[in-house]
Amino acid sequence: MASRIYSLDSMRIVAMVFVVAIHTNLFRGLGAYGNVANFVIDSAGRFVVPFFFMTSGYLFALKTMHGDPKAYLVDRMVTIASLYVFGLLLAAPVFLAGAAIETGVDNPYVLDVLFSEFAGFISPLGLLYYGDSVSVILWFLPALAFSLAFVYGFVRTDKTAYLLPISIAVHLVGLLGASYTMFVDIPLEVRDAVFFGFFYTSLGYVIYSRGLTPRRDHSTIYLGLTVLFTAVHVGERYVLGYVLTGDAITQEVYVSSYTIGTALATFFLFMYLLSRPNLGKGTPLPSWGKYAVGIYVVHPAVLYPLERFDEALRVLGYDIGNTLAWHLLLLWATFFGALLVYIAAQKLGALERNRLRLPRIRRIRKSGSN
Repeated sequence: MASRIYSLDSMRIVAMVFVVAIHTNLFRGLGAYGNVANFVIDSAGRFVVPFFFMTSGYLFALKTMHGDPKAYLVDRMVTIASLYVFGLLLAAPVFLAGAAIETGVDNPYVLDVLFSEFAGFISPLGLLYYGDSVSVILWFLPALAFSLAFVYGFVRTDKTAYLLPISIAVHLVGLLGASYTMFVDIPLEVRDAVFFGFFYTSLGYVIYSRGLTPRRDHSTIYLGLTVLFTAVHVGERYVLGYVLTGDAITQEVYVSSYTIGTALATFFLFMYLLSRPNLGKGTPLPSWGKYAVGIYVVHPAVLYPLERFDEALRVLGYDIGNTLAWHLLLLWATFFGALLVYIAAQKLGALERNRLRLPRIRRIRKSGSN
């Protein structure tokens, strides 16, 4: 296999377009056809978060097969924590400002509202584990950190033979609590590391560590199975959201996230990408892939004011939110706006190799040594 897997790098940026499309609710509310298009995009795009978990697990195995797993884990933890804190530092002030404007800056209770918002931001469980205390979008980062730690625990104790069976078992419990609630009620938040991220990270780890290298001449089969199980996943969501509930797809949009079909579609997509490691080589996509994580971290802080701008215009009588032009503008303004903020943060030195820089502290230490 090539030392660099261009196909994985290329898919990162493609996946980020789907992430932003999902979070901007692309085409939702634009009549019956708009809702149908939104449902299909939202459903087909659900591979993105599993793909990022799988890629992280795969790289964990690749980087540690002949190296120190603990050193790699610590390095990844520092990077993930830096990106998470950076995302929080961007999103929290934006959300607090939005709350102040919505309440009214001259409202005598505005400070109470801001204090209440801030208290919610620092809720320990939501902040440190679920990752949804400030922005639910950022949940992926704490989930990834814990998922990698779980995988490392199995590696450290030489129990990797049990890694996939155990992670599958807990993931099935998570699916019951998220999508298949008609069978059993799971009174837990299941979009987290234990019930979700652990499985996909483990799957990526196992693919590399067990040498499951897909053959190039099987790539068409993998691609066909990807399409097949993506269709199965869309069908599952349709049945769960509309057939069983009696709702009409032209009036409502079903938003429950993941199904069994998600796992199968993502697995075969990953195998297809590995079977075509040079896919995307010679195009800008692999180079753009390095920006995917930055766009992800920044885009909640960019998306929120754009949505509030739409609401403000609606109050003034300009209902641009229900136009095709606005939906497309919101998608790409969020995507490229986040990209520009991320690049600016790197240029200004706030981030260096996806780690927060503390120049003031470094200057103090330097001056102290002199």
